[in-house]
Amino acid sequence: DKTTKQLFKEAKNPKHFAISLDGEQTLYPNLADLIKEIKSRNCTAFLVTNGTMPERLKELLKKDSQPTNLYISVYGTNPEDYEKICRPFISNAFEKLKESLKVMKEFKESRTIFRITAVKNLNMKNPEGYAELIEMSEPDFVEIKGYAWLGESRKRLTKENVPTMEEIKDFAKDLEKLTGYENTNEDEVSRVILMNKR
Repeated sequence: DKTTKQLFKEAKNPKHFAISLDGEQTLYPNLADLIKEIKSRNCTAFLVTNGTMPERLKELLKKDSQPTNLYISVYGTNPEDYEKICRPFISNAFEKLKESLKVMKEFKESRTIFRITAVKNLNMKNPEGYAELIEMSEPDFVEIKGYAWLGESRKRLTKENVPTMEEIKDFAKDLEKLTGYENTNEDEVSRVILMNKR
C-alpha cells in the first residue's frame, strides 16, 4: 500500500544485477552466457570474485563477456595470511588469486575494483604487499571495506576484529604513500573508502 505505482513498476524491471555474496560465483560454468544475457537486456552486470578461478576470468575475455564492474576481493598479501583468513578448499589459492589479478588489467570494458575487506588484527598490515598486488592488477579503483561482524564469520572472529573508520582511513593513508591511488570518497556508515588513480 505504501509503494507508488512507479516504484512498483521499476521493481518489476531491474536494471542492475549483482553476481555476488554466498559462494564463489566463478564456479558457475555458464557465467559468460549469464553476463551476456544480462547485458543484452541493457542491464549492468556486477561480478564479485575471490579470484581463485583465473581460468574463468580468461574465459570471460575470450567469449567477449566482460561484466560492467569486476571486483576481486583480496584478503591477504602472502600465502600464509591468505590461508589463515580464507581457509580455501583448493590448493595454491593465493597463487591463483595473483594470476587473476594479472588478468584483471585485461578487462578494458569493465570498471575494475581491487577490494580489501579490512579485518582488524588480521590483514590490516603490510601495505607494501597490497601495493605490490595493486600494481600487478592496475585496477580502476581500490576499495577498502571494513569488516562487519555478521553471519558465519561470528563463529571465527570477534567484535574486536571490526575496524573503526579512523583505522581504515589510516590504512588508506599508508596505501596512498605507496600507490598511485588516493582517497576520493568515503562512507562512514558502511565504513568504506574508495580510492581513485591520481
